Amino acid sequence: MASVREATFELFRAHGMTTVFGNPGSTELPMLAGFPDDFSYVLGLQEQVVVGMADGFAQASGRPTHVNLHTAPGVGNAVGGILTAQANKAPLVITAGQQVRPQITIEALLANRDATLVPQPYVKWSYEPPRAQDVPGVLARAIHHAALAPRGPVFVSIPMDDWDADADEDLARNARARSVTGRSLPDPGALGELAQRLIQAQHPALVAGPEVDACGGWEAAVALAEKQRLTVWAPPAPGASRLGFPENHPCFAGILPPAIGPLGESLQQHDLVVVAGSAAFRYYPYVPGPLLAEGTSLVAITSDPDEAARAPMGEAIVGDVALALERLVELVGESERPAPSGRPPPPEPAAQDPITGSEAMAALADAWHEDAIAVVEAPSSTAALRNRLRLSQPGSYYVSGSGGLGFGIAAAVGVQLARPDRPVVCVLGEGSAQYGITALWSAAAYDVPVTFLVLRNDEYAILKWFAQFEQTPGAPGLDLPGLDVAAVASAYGVAAREVSGREQLTAAVREAVAVRDGPNLIQVRVAPGMWLE
Repeated sequence: MASVREATFELFRAHGMTTVFGNPGSTELPMLAGFPDDFSYVLGLQEQVVVGMADGFAQASGRPTHVNLHTAPGVGNAVGGILTAQANKAPLVITAGQQVRPQITIEALLANRDATLVPQPYVKWSYEPPRAQDVPGVLARAIHHAALAPRGPVFVSIPMDDWDADADEDLARNARARSVTGRSLPDPGALGELAQRLIQAQHPALVAGPEVDACGGWEAAVALAEKQRLTVWAPPAPGASRLGFPENHPCFAGILPPAIGPLGESLQQHDLVVVAGSAAFRYYPYVPGPLLAEGTSLVAITSDPDEAARAPMGEAIVGDVALALERLVELVGESERPAPSGRPPPPEPAAQDPITGSEAMAALADAWHEDAIAVVEAPSSTAALRNRLRLSQPGSYYVSGSGGLGFGIAAAVGVQLARPDRPVVCVLGEGSAQYGITALWSAAAYDVPVTFLVLRNDEYAILKWFAQFEQTPGAPGLDLPGLDVAAVASAYGVAAREVSGREQLTAAVREAVAVRDGPNLIQVRVAPGMWLE
């Protein structure tokens, strides 16, 4: 008779979940005993990094991904990463060990009291099986929960003595054989009405969010914009984890500002705004003003009922975003509106020493490979990066959707593991890098050929900007002297070097992306400040 462990690995195998991201503790060793030869285990040295790597892998592969953490302490360490995975809608199946069942009640060491509450409210579903024989079925349910819209992390706590128990073969077989299909076309009547409103609008706009990329709606978004001559905006950068539209396209107008008043002003030229695959909106900071100008109406299309319900204005249609866009393309004709003329090219940045963030991003653009993927956690240079790179392929951009740090450096490793056919460039501030710095060890240990580009400015530039905005002078802890990420990378076994100036930076990035001989890190000093273009 098969054990619960064997039945579980058969379940994961059936779902193509043969890559496990983890950091094992004593309560997880019984699950990992006799680890199957056809599975891969990716070790992270700290749990937030483990979740970040899995988040990147899940998003880039499009598949539910298994994360294994160490009971309560490990889940506690990982909560920031789980929050980000929820914001990114990453389908993670997170498991954690638990004390043996006879010692849970007496709360022996490493017993996870109220285990299902620890990761909440940042998981879709949280459970601890009542019997060992329920483990495969519970994990099957977790996989389906994670994969169904809106996608996101789920959590299962599993007592360590469950793994060697005999499985219930009938339950395990049926759990393994189940499939759940969740894509659903939104209300046809609502889509038909929206199509007519688009046709009749004078100056309609499309806001293409991260879910457009995640659900395969990129081509439909482009087709709709071209057919209806739509002005296309990206949602505010702080909450948009992916790109929903090619940013070199003539229809693309730019990134909406993240605050209420300025965002409403940016959309006031439009009489109809269709928000596809994004919350409407993730505002920050608080700048009051009308949510929308008088005469502007908004319709959001999302697979997430919570996003639909919590939007403070407009109407919402719930369903698969890609299917909705494809249907709208079918329902509308070719518009006679003037076609958008596109944005002007970015201005040539001023040369100075050290280089500005804008000049660093211009150097990156000079070296950019058309198939490359950008994973970004450089808050003071993100706007400049997007303005310079103007990425034009789906699945080319990943950033934290939560506003927290620690995602980028870890996610880059996961994205590269999921997409070995495409070069990955991870752009980091030296402060951001510290939140997941041990991911460099994982990159070296598994020979993951990520190019890490670290912008060293000796400060939390984004916080200094907010200190000015919030009128909070004299706040401590905003300077970061002496952080040498290149030296740390070398200690972890990553080839690292420091360059200066635009030409050296361009040459270094171009060489690293072309060679792709294991991970490498390039550090460049940049001038302090916020760089927006």
